[in-house]
Amino acid sequence: MGIVHRATLTPSKQEIVEGWLPSRAWAVGRTIAEKVAEYRYDDPDGEVGVETILWRADDGTLFQTPLTYRAEPLAGADEHLITTTDHSVLGERWVYDGCGDPVWASTLAAAIVAGARQSQMFLVGDDGERIDVPARMQVRGSGSDDAAPVVAGIDAVTDEVSADGAVTVVSAGPVEIAVARIVGTPLGGGPRLSGTIGDSVETFDLAVLRRG
Repeated sequence: MGIVHRATLTPSKQEIVEGWLPSRAWAVGRTIAEKVAEYRYDDPDGEVGVETILWRADDGTLFQTPLTYRAEPLAGADEHLITTTDHSVLGERWVYDGCGDPVWASTLAAAIVAGARQSQMFLVGDDGERIDVPARMQVRGSGSDDAAPVVAGIDAVTDEVSADGAVTVVSAGPVEIAVARIVGTPLGGGPRLSGTIGDSVETFDLAVLRRG
């Protein structure tokens, strides 16, 4: 399950992403107009927050930004560090581009292989009560293998932005993951993670898994 604390982040998630986007080839000249939706998958060890946020830009483009939140820096991943933020409950958090974090890669690959939906999100109230947070989008992997053996070897990642800048290809252990930075960009064939937003019936491909 995805646990969301009733907390303040300084800077906020939108401020974090807004400060990072100008350095991304796929976002040059665009600014965020609104947050659209988000989805999460759980770190099996419960240490790393894994969240992907969809934003609408001022020109209507739909961005996808995978993020991970860590209590300590990730060794060897300085180039993927976006910033740090102060979480009023959890303290200082190191925020990474998820495409540079092996925990993100493992959770996403496992979800695709197993055909898993996103984690249910709960807000933790001041009294410890868990309050259901309705999902603003639905995502699901295309596979059906609950064992998900393909992700066992992911302990480091490298990524390379394709020529058009709209897709990031992540090499992660035994697999490659193609991620649509701009939602709607063709990703090619293969097992995939797809999603719908709100009540829409339109399905978007968010990521495709290519086995090594």
